[in-house]
Amino acid sequence: MAISKEVLDELLKDYKGPDDLTGPDGLLKQLTKALVERAMQAEMTEHLGYEKGDPAPKVTDNRRNGSSKKKLRSDQGPMDIEVPRDRDGQFEPAIVPKHQREFRGFDDKILSMYARGMTTREIAGHLKEIYGTDVSPELISRATDSVKELLDEWRGRPLEAFYPVLFLDALVIPVKDDSRIQKKSFYLALAIRMDGQKELLGLWVEQNEGAKFWLGILTELKNRGLQDVLIAAVDGLTGFPEAINAVFPQTEVQLCMVHMVRNSLKYVPYRDRKQVAADLRKIYLSPSEETAGAALDSFAEKWDERYPMISRSWRTRWPEVIPFLKFPEVIRKAVYTTNAVESLNYSIRKITRNRLSFPTTEAAVKLVFMALQNISKRWTMPLRDWGAAINQFAIIYGSRVPL
Repeated sequence: MAISKEVLDELLKDYKGPDDLTGPDGLLKQLTKALVERAMQAEMTEHLGYEKGDPAPKVTDNRRNGSSKKKLRSDQGPMDIEVPRDRDGQFEPAIVPKHQREFRGFDDKILSMYARGMTTREIAGHLKEIYGTDVSPELISRATDSVKELLDEWRGRPLEAFYPVLFLDALVIPVKDDSRIQKKSFYLALAIRMDGQKELLGLWVEQNEGAKFWLGILTELKNRGLQDVLIAAVDGLTGFPEAINAVFPQTEVQLCMVHMVRNSLKYVPYRDRKQVAADLRKIYLSPSEETAGAALDSFAEKWDERYPMISRSWRTRWPEVIPFLKFPEVIRKAVYTTNAVESLNYSIRKITRNRLSFPTTEAAVKLVFMALQNISKRWTMPLRDWGAAINQFAIIYGSRVPL
């Protein structure tokens, strides 16, 4: 609805500078107060069925009964409004419901700041500085509680029946539990859809990362509609491949090469680390399984005398090391590391690092979920060369790839 030029001229006839418009007692605040109160009077008229000053219809004995004062926190700072009352105490204004102390838009600002990693103390200080209003940590917590319903709905939503690639990983966040700071694992399942877009399938929390807990997560994903995954890219957790194949027997498990190399270099002092890493690269960048096996033999001949645990660990996990080697390069780049989910974890750590720990697991889950929603807004493009990759998947896996 457009406001006429005459009305605007009348409102701004005494305008002398920005403070007259946006200051503590500026026009915007006065106008907001007037409009809110006018809207509540209109709602009261609708509630009672007659205009103010008109005789009440005989169908109701209810009447207007004055007003009560209420202080709102608004974008323009604290604002006192008059809330109309009825005799029966049944009237509840829709524009500012009972018990609500923030005018619309205020909670959204709190959630936006919280999702970007600001602590409740930082949010309170920012709102005080910008809007001149005092906001308690309890109020901020109540505002962020509004995401619980959204989180529950998101966690239980149905999934697509098929995803070509699934990345499974966990990050550790310190949480206060039973008066002690404990490190809890936040599990993430990140999928690549048929259109090449990333989709986060779920978020779970447990004390320690383990294959048994992953089994429960995979079962939940299946119960939500997921029927088949071509490739699951995972870290080196013992028992992980068995957990995946117990739920999705046709899925090929690909160990993350970044994790494999990182674990291998734990055995190597700094002076040899660069050369060992270069020789390991010859293994996982080999053109075929045969040449990768030969590269591993050469590595063992060169390094086993000093670091025998490295080649032994690669041979032990060889069935999960080599699946990606049968793919063209365009697919290898998509699956041989869990970089996609590692990048996601890094973004979350940037947000959580402001806190030495979280007061509760629930507080940590709220922040991580809101951060994930914020991050996923940037996922607007498919993976690079995805069209070529999905065509190769269709050739290799046939009818398992839906048309």
